[in-house]
Amino acid sequence: MEGSRRACWLLCMCAVLAGCTATPAPRGEVKGASTSGKEMGQSDTNRIATIAMRDNLDSLYLLMDKLYRRNPAEWKKTAATREDAVKRVRNAIEQRQVWPGLQGQRDIKALSLALTPDFSGDRVAAFIYASTDMIITAHDGKTEFFLIDGLDAQHLYNAARNIEIAIWLMGSRRDATGKILLLSDDISESGRNLSFEREFGKIVGRLDLLAEFVTEKYRRVGINYVQNLFGGSLLQFLPVR
Repeated sequence: MEGSRRACWLLCMCAVLAGCTATPAPRGEVKGASTSGKEMGQSDTNRIATIAMRDNLDSLYLLMDKLYRRNPAEWKKTAATREDAVKRVRNAIEQRQVWPGLQGQRDIKALSLALTPDFSGDRVAAFIYASTDMIITAHDGKTEFFLIDGLDAQHLYNAARNIEIAIWLMGSRRDATGKILLLSDDISESGRNLSFEREFGKIVGRLDLLAEFVTEKYRRVGINYVQNLFGGSLLQFLPVR
């Protein structure tokens, strides 16, 4: 009887393990962009900067959609649907147009205006447009980078700090009615939604890493020169006859 129970238990465990191995949790995979002719005119730094910019734009577009879902009153100020509002902002960003609700302001001035408590326009559109414009400005006004392009590490670092400041202002300042400027993360008894914080954190992380990489690039020039100088005389094969 005891042996039968043990056998039954082993069979159950095998079934559970088999079920676990048959349906593993999806973990995704790294996906690289397809090779294009443009890459022939890009250094490693150019390529990394281009990919980081692409990912930061995608993050900002995702955040715009999420902010509109949390703050539907904002897109209703400028568009018939949320999708139309998103499209208008994306077009303005990608065509480098001035956003009409920001009184002709760009860069950090636009970001400051978008986070003013008495701002009455579409705050989501203004905030995302201004954040994007500020980041592109920090990249010398470009979204793709080639051998003739250079980046200022301090400007990239400053852009990361500006995003951190903007997030804090968005969640701490209140309008005339006492409401915070824009609803984002939610921490309540029903659960925790920190997806906004995570996505903004990705943007800050990319900017900081690129700033450090650019700084390291110029520092390594001298080190590589010395390595090549000494390597030319020290790392040679020795005669054997």
